[in-house]
Order: sequence, then structure tokens, then C-alpha cells
Amino acid sequence: METMTFPRYSPDDIISYLRSHILEGAEARNLVKGDVFGNARLDILHLIYLRILQKVCGIRLEHAYMMPLNVDIMYPQIYEGFLPVCNLYIHMERLLPMCRISDFQIADVLNPKTKRTVRFLSGILNFVNFREFRREVYLELQMSYKSAMEKNQHLEAVNREAALKLEKLNTVPVEHEAEIKQLTESIRELEQLLRQDYRRKQTSLQEVTSQKKADIAERTQKLNECKVSLATLKEEQEQLKSKIVESPEERKTYNELMKETIKKLKRSKQEVTEKYEGYRDIVEVLPSCQVELQLYQKKMEIQGENVERLASVSSETRNLEDQLESAQVELKKAKTDEMSLKRAVTAKHEKLATAEIQLKKMREDIEQHKCTVLEHFNKVQEKRGAVYDKVMAIRKEIKQKKDKIEQLKDDAEEKATKAKWDELEEELACWPLGGDVGTESGPGFTFCPRHRSAEEAKGKPAESSASG
Repeated sequence: METMTFPRYSPDDIISYLRSHILEGAEARNLVKGDVFGNARLDILHLIYLRILQKVCGIRLEHAYMMPLNVDIMYPQIYEGFLPVCNLYIHMERLLPMCRISDFQIADVLNPKTKRTVRFLSGILNFVNFREFRREVYLELQMSYKSAMEKNQHLEAVNREAALKLEKLNTVPVEHEAEIKQLTESIRELEQLLRQDYRRKQTSLQEVTSQKKADIAERTQKLNECKVSLATLKEEQEQLKSKIVESPEERKTYNELMKETIKKLKRSKQEVTEKYEGYRDIVEVLPSCQVELQLYQKKMEIQGENVERLASVSSETRNLEDQLESAQVELKKAKTDEMSLKRAVTAKHEKLATAEIQLKKMREDIEQHKCTVLEHFNKVQEKRGAVYDKVMAIRKEIKQKKDKIEQLKDDAEEKATKAKWDELEEELACWPLGGDVGTESGPGFTFCPRHRSAEEAKGKPAESSASG
């Protein structure tokens, strides 16, 4: 297990991390290096493991003291002291494979070693850091997904409002349909009449003005010709004055000619003034025509304003259509983003499902292992009970044998004492009175038959006890 996929932290780093991230309050302040490493205090180590499980797996404190409901236990009071340790071991055995640690044992909870606790805590801290980092990414992804969904909903609401506005603009209320039709028809008729009148008057005025301009051009041309002729005549007069010999007859004729020319000029001047007056009268008539033209222009301006309004309404409709198109494009983009996010979420869910399946398999394996262990334990308990019964039966038999032996000893002692008393009585009764009597026992002693029978009885129990 030395080839690990996580770094191994020093005990000081582990203690500082536990104080700052795992424990809180007095637990963090009172934590010392000697409580976890070296001669570790089991209650502190169990508390650290429990806080890690609370933070990572969401296990509550009461779960460590709860008896599993899927296991039938005859006497649960026996497991009250061992239950928190067993639950802690079960939860840690589920957590540590996710931290790339697969050799966690019950001895690491009951009798922890320093190197193994350093490795376990290093793997757990590495997993906690990885979890926090990925949790931030997941929360950012979740927030972006929520914002995208809110934006999508907002765009859909805007799209609906724009569609409603378009429908309102395009649809005419039923009450005003006839009036609007009449107004549109009357507006069209008025426009046609005004255009016809305007064109007719405009053509007539253009013709009159063109005629007047032609007359004025002719008159101005004649005036210019007259001026040129006067200038030439004056020059000729000056030339002739220098050439003419002063004679009264020629002077008279010249004067008469000059008078005639002056009369012609006056006549032409009168004609010009008369024509000028006629033109002035025509020009005086022009303001009334101009007023009418101004009225027609105002009407045309009103029509132009109506046309501009129609153009503004059409531009608004176009803008709304553009906004709709842009909103649809954004909606498509949001849908694509939503699909990508859904794919990412489904991938995450699949990964979570695979992880849950693996955890489920591990739990099933653990449950099977527990069931096998419990079955083995029950079998061992059954065997133990049977052996215990046998031992108790053997003890009873031994006790009975001992009691019998004691009874036999007591009986033997009683018989021995009785035999002794009988022998003494017999000896006293059969004590010889004379000297030379008896041949079997020796000289000077005689044994009576009662004495001999007592000796034989004394020898028989000794033999029976030796055989026993």
C-alpha cells in the first residue's frame, strides 16, 4: 500500500487541518497531537472519525447509537457498549474505499497504530479537499443552470408578450371594424380626390405660369430690343450731329422723326404698363390659389403623417419581429445550453448511479459478510451452548462421583471404626486366663473364634478399598 494516489501529510498538518476544518469550539481548542498519534485516546479518535462522517456522508450523531433493524438479535443489551464502535467501523468501511483505502479493519478503531492512522487521515483529508473543490464546481454549474433556466423563462415570457402585442396590433376589435373600414375607404377616396384636384390645378397653374413666363420673356426681349435700338439711335444721332450741316429744313424733318419715334416709344411704354398691370392683377389672384394650395399641402401633410404613422407602426412591427427572431435565437442558444447542461447532469447522474450501484454492491457484500459472520457466530454460540451443556453434565457427573466417593469413604471409615471396636471387645473378651493354651498363635496366646472372624473382616475391607 505504499504506492498511493494521495499525498501523506505530516501529523502537525493533520492536527492543524482538523482544528480549522473538522472540529469546532472546545473540541478544536483542546485537540493535542498526543490525543491522535502515539498513545492515541480512543474517544478523541472516534470523535474525529464521527465528525468526518457527519461532514462528508451526512451521518447524524444518533446513527452511531442505533441498532440496525434488519438484524434479529436475541439480547441487544449485550451490544450496548460495542454498538457505537461497530457502527463507526461500518460507516468508515463504506467511506474509506472512496478515499482509495481498502485495508481498514476493526483493529484500527479498537487499537489504532500511528502509521495507519496517519495514512487513513491523509487519505480522508485528500478526499475532503477534492470533495470541496468539486462541490464548488458543481455549485457553479448548478447556479449557471438555474440562471440559464431563469433567462429562458424570461425570454419565453418576453416572447409571449411580443406575440400578444403583435396580435393586438394585427387584430382589430370587432366593435370598430366597420368604422375602420369606412374610415379607410373614405381616406382612400379623399386621397384620390385630393390627388386628382391637386394634379389638375397644378397642371393648370403650370400652364398659366408657363404662358405668363413666355409672354414676359417676349416682352423683356422686346424691351431689350427697344433699349438696344434707342442706344443705336442715340449713337447715330451723335454721329449725325457731327456730320449734319445745320439746315432748318433737315432739322425740322429730323425733329418730326424724333417726335414720331418718341410717340411710338410712349405707346409701347403704355402697352407695357398695361400688360404689367394685367400681370399684377394675375399675381394678385395667385395668393388665393396659394391658399388653396396650402390647404391641399396641409391635407397632404396630414396624409403624410398618417403614412408616417403607418410606417412607424410597420417599423415597430418589424422591430418586434426582429426582437422575436433574436429572442428565438437566444432561446435556441438557451435550449442548446440547457441540452448540454442536461447532458452534463445526466452524465453526473450516471456517474452517481454507477457509484451508488458500486456502493450498493459493496453494502450487499458487507451485508452478506455480516450475515455469514452472524451465522458463523450463531453456529459458534450453538456449539458453545452444546459444549457448555456437555461440560455442565460432566461437572454434575463428577460432582455425583465425588459425592459417592465421599459417602463410600465415610461408610468405610464407619465400618473401620466399628471393626476396631469389635476387635477390641473381642480381644478383651478373649483375653487368655492361663499360660500355655493354643497352638496356632504361638505359645502363651490363645485366639478364640470370634477374634479370628474379626481379623478376617478387617482384612476384607482393606482389600475392597485397594481394589476400588
